[in-house]
Amino acid sequence: MDLKKQIKEQSRKLEKLKNEIQKGIIGQEYEIDSVIKCLMCNGHVLLEGVPGLAKTLLVMLLARAVSGTVFKRIQFTPDLLPSDITGTTMYLEEKGTFTAQKGPIFANFVLADEINRTTPKVQSAMLQAMQERQVTIGKETFDLPKPFIVLATENPLEQAGTYPLAVAQTDRFLFKVFVNYPSEDEELRIIDINSVVKDLEEYKIKEVMGPQDIEAVQNIVKKIKITENVKEYILNIVESTRVPEKYGLEFHKLIDYGGSPRATIYLALAGKANAMMEGRDYVTPDDVRKIAPNVLRHRIILNYEGKARNISTDEIIKDIIEKVPVI
Repeated sequence: MDLKKQIKEQSRKLEKLKNEIQKGIIGQEYEIDSVIKCLMCNGHVLLEGVPGLAKTLLVMLLARAVSGTVFKRIQFTPDLLPSDITGTTMYLEEKGTFTAQKGPIFANFVLADEINRTTPKVQSAMLQAMQERQVTIGKETFDLPKPFIVLATENPLEQAGTYPLAVAQTDRFLFKVFVNYPSEDEELRIIDINSVVKDLEEYKIKEVMGPQDIEAVQNIVKKIKITENVKEYILNIVESTRVPEKYGLEFHKLIDYGGSPRATIYLALAGKANAMMEGRDYVTPDDVRKIAPNVLRHRIILNYEGKARNISTDEIIKDIIEKVPVI
């Protein structure tokens, strides 16, 4: 089967997956698409928004629609320990030996709920798992199941009781997605659905994909073509976050650090996923522009002046898209 036919076949399954999620969530089409793109890229996603915007429900519906997978939820609280996530070693008195007791990180879909309500020490327990798909417990290292995706939610930093995520932690996420309030029409429909008092079973979610389907989609994404000109465009976008004065960016004095090479890799990969979702076997500059905010907003680190002026990284990304020329 040629690439275009594979894209068409798997795109139908992805559309079914999206439809199942939308049985329980009104609106938020952009957010749902973003989560699906992360799944296509074998990447992790960070969802930020105030409580009550169905971030957790979105993740649970996604996991319910994929058969043959394990879903685990980790509620991040200030008293959580690293071993509560990864696992620990236990002494078996009858055998006189130690054995590894695996933690909830050993799942296909891991919901890291309110990840910024625990200390940086506990947050760092996720680093090895998210990057290497492995976890070390005591002297043993274990591979995580496939697929493995962390879907983390966080509250805005302005809220009390939150800890900022370390740069190394946020850089592990393919996307950072802002979850916003619904429109007035959407909220009227939400009243009818009344998701607060519904059980997941009441949504009648069908299992429309399995691990093999996800692996097939991820393999197709890798095959999507990307020209040298688009690659050069991606490089220039990332370079503009590091040396913004070269591109005449309005906020060039407010950036402390720009995107790492991981930003370059993820822009290309997510651009391929966007192209596939739109039924194409090649990446265009428009694909890159569409996914740039999600890839870059948590990788541009503002200096003290930028934070004091309350400039958002989304404003900087908008300036980048306008100033960096398409090759």
